[in-house]
Amino acid sequence: MQTRSPNGGKVAVLIVGGGPVGLGLAVELGLRGIRCLLVEQRDGSIGVPKMNMINARSMEFCRRWGVAEDVKAVGWPDDYRNNVLFVTAMAGFELARFEFPSYRERGMLSYTPEGSRRCSQMLFDPMLIARARGLPGVELRYRTRLERFSDTGAGVTAALRDMQSGEESTIAADYLVGCDGAESSVRQALGIAMSGSPALSFNLNIFFVSESLRAAHCKGDSWVNWLYGPEGLWGNLVAVDGRRLWRLSMIGLPHDTDPARFDAAGSVRRAIGRDFAFEIVSVMPWLRRQLVADRYRRGRVFLAGDAVHVMSPTGGLGMNTGLADAVDLAWKLSAAVTGWAGSSLLDTYEIERRPIALDNVSQATSNFAKLRKVPVGPEIAADTPTGAALRAEARAVILGSDYDREYVQEGTVLGYAYDTSPTVWPDGTPRPARDSRHYHPTARPGHRAPHAWLAPGRSTLDLFGDAFALLRFDGAAGGEALTAAAARRGMPLTVHDIDDAAAAEMYGRRLVLVRPDGHVAWRGDAPPDDAGLLIDTVRGDIGGLAALDERPAP
Repeated sequence: MQTRSPNGGKVAVLIVGGGPVGLGLAVELGLRGIRCLLVEQRDGSIGVPKMNMINARSMEFCRRWGVAEDVKAVGWPDDYRNNVLFVTAMAGFELARFEFPSYRERGMLSYTPEGSRRCSQMLFDPMLIARARGLPGVELRYRTRLERFSDTGAGVTAALRDMQSGEESTIAADYLVGCDGAESSVRQALGIAMSGSPALSFNLNIFFVSESLRAAHCKGDSWVNWLYGPEGLWGNLVAVDGRRLWRLSMIGLPHDTDPARFDAAGSVRRAIGRDFAFEIVSVMPWLRRQLVADRYRRGRVFLAGDAVHVMSPTGGLGMNTGLADAVDLAWKLSAAVTGWAGSSLLDTYEIERRPIALDNVSQATSNFAKLRKVPVGPEIAADTPTGAALRAEARAVILGSDYDREYVQEGTVLGYAYDTSPTVWPDGTPRPARDSRHYHPTARPGHRAPHAWLAPGRSTLDLFGDAFALLRFDGAAGGEALTAAAARRGMPLTVHDIDDAAAAEMYGRRLVLVRPDGHVAWRGDAPPDDAGLLIDTVRGDIGGLAALDERPAP
């Protein structure tokens, strides 16, 4: 699986790793006209599903990339309900459940043009590959391994090996980004450590196909089912495609468990609680971890995705956190390559993204720890008075202790902010109270610019991506000084006049400057006194950063 374009031995950005994060970065750079080369030692195919959830923010990225409709078309069935069950077995006793609508029942959401979608990585990666291939500045090389690299200070030189021919070649790049997973060779070569818990649990994923599982019990459709026995939480059963592909995760096994000798079929039957027709596809071991890299950058080499954060899948935050890394980094690399970035702009990648990873990794671990606290006993699955009492106690804990936070987390997904970034100009308003469950739209600097429909099918979010955007509400005058200051520095800036009362109220100021990644950089009711200082600040100029303490009150 190969895409080649003439590169003359030099690219702007060399991306190592062809998973969703590396591909997302390539698409973001390609849309900006930045020449990049992605190398991946695999052949690009995905034989077994990994990621299975694209959250609302990532779907907004997919909207920009032009693949959101593809995700909806081939992903989760629109009429399949997204319920969550806690059971002793699918044909056994139900401890508790959380009801969530199908996508058809959910309909449009008020706060985003794109809601979350379940979509296996087996389907998602090919969409990103096709999109990247369609961009003239992007080259994909599969079955190609990074052997070594050196940062010269003025660029990066890398040795690549074609794994089919064995040939080694050299390529020069302005920057290198390691998107090469939890065991990142790029991170290891940089000598950057990971901090946290390296082993929360040892697990096996059993993938199987069955046309009859849904008829093997009477609990209705659900996308995830937590399985409890006398030993406590022992597994979870996930519907991968909402049709015939399933994943049973065996949780907390001894670290020396041999997948080849493990009774996968017996475990599947235990999960369902009766015999039924199925076929095992694969059994894969994996380690649940809680790790964040100590650094995200060294010189001209950056890290993104699992290379800098590895988390429990409880919450589905892993890949989605990585895609947000890619979007944050892409516009900054583009600015550096095209010459309008201030000298400190690239430093803000770690400043902005590492705290988000720390929060998300911690939340994922908390979700997992909570699942292990459900009270059980030897008779949890027994049809006895003692068993019924145990199940009633478990139900009370699950329904009364915020166990649905893992599935109701739009505050985490859309509410994260870069308000402490030195390239964001504060407006003096207090930071909203933290709410991981619910998203509260705000255009406070550092936050994601809110969604509002401007016309059928056209969102405010569709105005962002290629350049800084200056939004002018209620016929606001001004902005000429900002556009002139941006032009003098070569910073792309577009002006959008918006005549919409609801959007104006949501954004809270008559003038709002939004970054290419869709986060608010500044807002005010009148143009700034020093447009040049503001432009220098938001583009990471060292002079602007030095003057932060002297910024006037809004």
